[in-house]
Amino acid sequence: MSEQTLLMGAVAYDPKVVTIWEGFRGWLRDSGLPFDFVLYSNYERQVEDLVAGRISAAWNSPLAWLRAQRLAGAAERTVRAAAMRDTDRDLTSVVVVRADSDVSSLADLRGRTIAVGAVDSPQATLIPLAHLQSAGLRQGAGLTVHRYDVGVGLHGDHVGGERAAAAALAAGKVEAACMIDANHLAFIREGTLAPDATRILSQTAPYDHCNMTLVDTAPEELATRFIDLLLAMSYADPQVRPLLDLEGLRTWQVGRTSGYAQLDAAVDQSGFYDDRGRVTAAEYAP
Repeated sequence: MSEQTLLMGAVAYDPKVVTIWEGFRGWLRDSGLPFDFVLYSNYERQVEDLVAGRISAAWNSPLAWLRAQRLAGAAERTVRAAAMRDTDRDLTSVVVVRADSDVSSLADLRGRTIAVGAVDSPQATLIPLAHLQSAGLRQGAGLTVHRYDVGVGLHGDHVGGERAAAAALAAGKVEAACMIDANHLAFIREGTLAPDATRILSQTAPYDHCNMTLVDTAPEELATRFIDLLLAMSYADPQVRPLLDLEGLRTWQVGRTSGYAQLDAAVDQSGFYDDRGRVTAAEYAP
């Protein structure tokens, strides 16, 4: 990597990722920042390259952020959550049932089947399963879990597994399904779930989603300029507005780490990563 270029990694969970970062690259370069990006097929390789210093920044999922922290600590490096979207803050996951279901509480799911997203989805699998476990429900002990492993390695950014779980609920194949609150509404708008056909049974505590992670080997001046430029992007700017729309935000905000405790606990509870950031989930093969 050239010392004169800020190199960022992004995971290609959708073709729009190319459009977004090619557009941002042009804007950042026009603003005086030597910037480029590389695409990854999965978050695990992206995080490993970040901590190894092969890239300076990574547009990370919340799960990737937690692994970056653990890997960095084991390597005596540091990472920081420098920026995030306004839409990455205070999200929740929901457990959804059909409107005509006789299930009225989490306890009523005992002996039933629930659908979740991909094995590595924070919002549709890890966080909601930890939420259910806090109510005394877990796989093989009062609950049957049907997992939809679509886009494994993309940490739930490819919502195919989440959508499949919702479709299974609509088709009557399961008694409940887990998804992020915004996707519950999105699946209704797109027709995966019929209007008024479902209701929210339970909702998790709020948590945060993606962040722009910087490693301590990043060129300090370029890294500071990069974050300053992200924070300065205006939705009123016709050059970046369509890109912000594609990326699902109106403003970039200063990153925070207070919203990851719930996922961190779920990772430990499920044994997804160990404390040094090694992948220890038996059924995970990105």
